Amino acid sequence: MAIEINGSASQATPRPGQCLRTFLREEGNFGVKKGCDGGDCGACTVHVDGTPVHSCIYPAVRAEGKAVTTIEGLASADGLHPVQEQFLEAQGFQCGFCTAGMMMTAATFDDEQRANLPRNLKGNLCRCTGYRSIADAVCGHGSDHQHDAGAVPATPGQLGDDVPAPAGHAVVTGTARYALDVPAEQLPGLLHMKLLRSPHPHARIVSIDKAPALAVPGVVAVFTHEDAPQLLFSSAQHENYTDDPDDTRVLDNVVRFIGQRVAAVVAESVGAAEAGARALDVQYQLLEAVFTPQEAILPGAPAIHGEKDGEASRISRPHHNVVAEVHAELGSVADGFAASDFIHEHTYETQRVQHVAMETHASTAWLDEDGRLLIRSSTQVPFLVKRTLSRVFNLAPETIRVVAGRVGGGFGGKQEVLTEDLVALAALALRRPVQLEFTRTEQFTATTTRHPFTIKLKAGASRDGSLTALQLDVLTNTGAYGNHAPGVMFHGCGESLAVYKCVNKKVDAHAVYTNTVPAGAFRGYGLSQMIFAIESAIDELAIGIGMDPLEFRLKNMVRPGDHMLSTTPEPEEDVHYGSYGLDQCVSLVRDALDRGKERYRAAGLDDLGPDWVVGEGSALSMIDTVPPRGHFAHTRVSLEADGRFAVDVGTAEFGNGTTTVHAQLAATALATSASKVAVRQSDTDLLEHDTGAFGSAGTVVAGKATLGAALELATRIQTVAASLTGAALTDCRLVDGAVECGDRVLALTEIVDAARLQGVRLATDGNWGGTPRSVAFNVHGFRVAVNTGTGELRILQSVQAADAGVVVNPRQCRGQIEGGIAQALGAVLYEEVKVDDAGRVTTDILRQYHIPSFADVPRSEVYFATTNDSTGPLGAKSMSESPFNPVAPALANAIRNATGIRFGELPIARDKIYLALRDRTTAPV
Repeated sequence: MAIEINGSASQATPRPGQCLRTFLREEGNFGVKKGCDGGDCGACTVHVDGTPVHSCIYPAVRAEGKAVTTIEGLASADGLHPVQEQFLEAQGFQCGFCTAGMMMTAATFDDEQRANLPRNLKGNLCRCTGYRSIADAVCGHGSDHQHDAGAVPATPGQLGDDVPAPAGHAVVTGTARYALDVPAEQLPGLLHMKLLRSPHPHARIVSIDKAPALAVPGVVAVFTHEDAPQLLFSSAQHENYTDDPDDTRVLDNVVRFIGQRVAAVVAESVGAAEAGARALDVQYQLLEAVFTPQEAILPGAPAIHGEKDGEASRISRPHHNVVAEVHAELGSVADGFAASDFIHEHTYETQRVQHVAMETHASTAWLDEDGRLLIRSSTQVPFLVKRTLSRVFNLAPETIRVVAGRVGGGFGGKQEVLTEDLVALAALALRRPVQLEFTRTEQFTATTTRHPFTIKLKAGASRDGSLTALQLDVLTNTGAYGNHAPGVMFHGCGESLAVYKCVNKKVDAHAVYTNTVPAGAFRGYGLSQMIFAIESAIDELAIGIGMDPLEFRLKNMVRPGDHMLSTTPEPEEDVHYGSYGLDQCVSLVRDALDRGKERYRAAGLDDLGPDWVVGEGSALSMIDTVPPRGHFAHTRVSLEADGRFAVDVGTAEFGNGTTTVHAQLAATALATSASKVAVRQSDTDLLEHDTGAFGSAGTVVAGKATLGAALELATRIQTVAASLTGAALTDCRLVDGAVECGDRVLALTEIVDAARLQGVRLATDGNWGGTPRSVAFNVHGFRVAVNTGTGELRILQSVQAADAGVVVNPRQCRGQIEGGIAQALGAVLYEEVKVDDAGRVTTDILRQYHIPSFADVPRSEVYFATTNDSTGPLGAKSMSESPFNPVAPALANAIRNATGIRFGELPIARDKIYLALRDRTTAPV
């Protein structure tokens, strides 16, 4: 019996043991996504005889004789399915990787099921949206902007309008193409790679016998450290590669954590590659390992990179496992504490958190007809990947092309080279296409996490409400490699301290190697960890001197004209208050919490029973809108022959919404609508260079380049029009699809023809170097209830106010904030990558590592301050990282307000709350 797929009988027969997901993808149904390998995320959901199933755990053979519908078959001849139309209308997606599965589940719902989405969407996970837009989409509510106060009045399709995502139709129909969504016929002879990974935390490879693997049918080649370049590099990607230590080889003869790649097996199929990897015979010499930074910096601890030259590799003290360090004091903290009326001391700890982008790391490499190396990768930084491969393999840059399709989430985790170097190595050697896709378990055990921080904090305040001293001793665990270790440490100790006026500040910070899974870039880039400690301490100081915590913040937070000082006696010279909305954000949150309290009281909901206590808490944060030390973007804007506009940009789209931002900025400058602007992106052949989409730079840096190019093009168009009409340049202005010059109106197609005859190029380039930089602000507030008998926590109200400058796209910006809140709630309440005493990650599947589901995320109120940033494009700021940062301390402060207990270690899981309440209750008086 054949399997019917979207109304047509398949001619293929499933392989023994094959799951339905891989069978459907091999049949060209790329809308069926791989997210977890275990039936946990729902990205692979399809209908079998009308019933939604997770196709990754559904044997393909069971579908024989049945009708299978994928997202590609959900629409009918009459048009889109209603749920597809609703997801378009409400824009119920960001990166879109989970969207097809979400819609396939929701398409089967009746009214009763739609009324209980927490239960009925529990099998479908989204990491981007925070679920509010998904609820709107599933229930057909369209968009809800009740909290978008401060958004500027919009010209349709331009700045301030809710322009739909250009890829929306492709996302909801399953035709959006992610890294591995390439038809087999386009990659003839495709080979698959799997990796053998280290079972030991620290060992030297004595020998690798390839013969058993090469004897496995289908295995083509095995690559080990003997085949890899000797050059040391960093998997971290920055504009200046010297920002990170060179401590990594493509394949090394020393392994430094359980999960490190030992050998790469390339075969005709994934199964053969896996079998080949299992067959490899590796002999190891075990080395002493160390698993905590506290132990790693002790005298006599094993030196994880001790053989490296610290100066050449840019490792601060390799023999002491110190990757980077900072020691600074402003004023005198001793004097500050002597003048304090209240001092708070506590050690705060933050845990490893995984990005859990729904699309795992994946790359394909091949050589084109001219012998150029082509890489298609799920990356945030295609141009930096190109540069790294050029450096590692000693290839001329023009012989490499890197393309990112649509990227299924990043959150900093794809600011690394983790797959591209290996597929490049194999493709260059074999002259055939080679593909590598990580499993979800590999994501947990062998990619990167957020850096764990241990922060010994001491802070003082005087009775008049002044912050008198702030002292921090910071230890960050970078794991086995130093990718991003210096930047995360320095950045974490930056704006978290600079947001408060205090003449006495001292910081001692060390980033330390351990034999554990590496840490890397993560949303907030060190700030979320430090802000958790500092904002918790701010509350304790206020309580200690008998002052309202928000009033204490208002008294001590920086204001326009204040120097933003963190670890140096002078502020960073290129960081300015492009706009200042922190005071507005505090007021917006305070007013919203007051209204929420009144709503609860009016509704009779404030009395939850004798076992419940209620509390409020808030926290603020500041972030530089661009990374330091260089972040560059190049954009090209052109007028096409049909009178429409094209914009070529380097930034990748992974749900951050920069595609829409580019279209709206160009449309505003060119007096047209975003629907008439086509954006091409994330292809290193399009442009000279783009540092990449990270560090909150997508809108501010690449957006400035786009705006500059569009404004220059507008001038050229007006110049051509003036030459045709004899009008003065100042009398010619662009209108939608035309140019008005006095009494004459010229269609843009006429301008194209005239420019061709005049030899005028109607394509302009914009470049922006990322400086001067501005700062963005976020304030979060919670109202919570805690059950003193069980430790249950209920979030009664969640509010965030943001200073995003002029909001380019309110719906999209609100979605970024909601997604940041949701991800942060996971990090504060339950997410933790756990590493055992042997250095092994034990939370290696989604069933063990819970990320927020629909039922876990409260609907947050989102408010925008009314500001206009002088450095950003048309007054805009980025709002991708910063919403994450104040959430954890705001929730911890709310719990403290309710229970009187200060939780200084994340996550604040329910069992921790219960035990702390029990111990306080039973403690002797």
